[in-house]
Amino acid sequence: MAGRRVAIKAIDWLAFAERVPPNQKAMFNALKTRSDNVAAKLTSLPDQPPAIDWAYYRSAVTNTALVEEFEKKFSTLTIPVPKDTQTEKINVQEQEANKSALAYIQESKLRVASYEKELEKFKTMIPFDEMTIEEYMEAFPETKLDTEKYVYWPHKPISDL
Repeated sequence: MAGRRVAIKAIDWLAFAERVPPNQKAMFNALKTRSDNVAAKLTSLPDQPPAIDWAYYRSAVTNTALVEEFEKKFSTLTIPVPKDTQTEKINVQEQEANKSALAYIQESKLRVASYEKELEKFKTMIPFDEMTIEEYMEAFPETKLDTEKYVYWPHKPISDL
């Protein structure tokens, strides 16, 4: 039991709850409840199971050879503990997720810097209602009309009338 208790990792439920989307709060609460119930059951169990009183069974059972055989078999009994094969895989996935998260953070910082530059441009330019068309075209070159492609804009050519 003590070995199992040491192996259990502490979960930061507050940090976990911050990352849960609102539509999954019910599932999160159910998971936390089940986890708390299992943890409570594990802590209520003793570290060692109660010892078997073989003297009582020798006095109560008429065939003492049978009790001796059970005692010998019980003392040699070893219960295999399953090997942990998933922790290493989970740690690798966690490292990959951390790398991708750090890359995303770096990309986000670059995006924020470009957006701040654009915001500064908007803060320093003159208001739209005071701009001339030439100033507008200079401030927003992507909206400039292609006069070679649309020669007659905003008018229709005489031949189309």
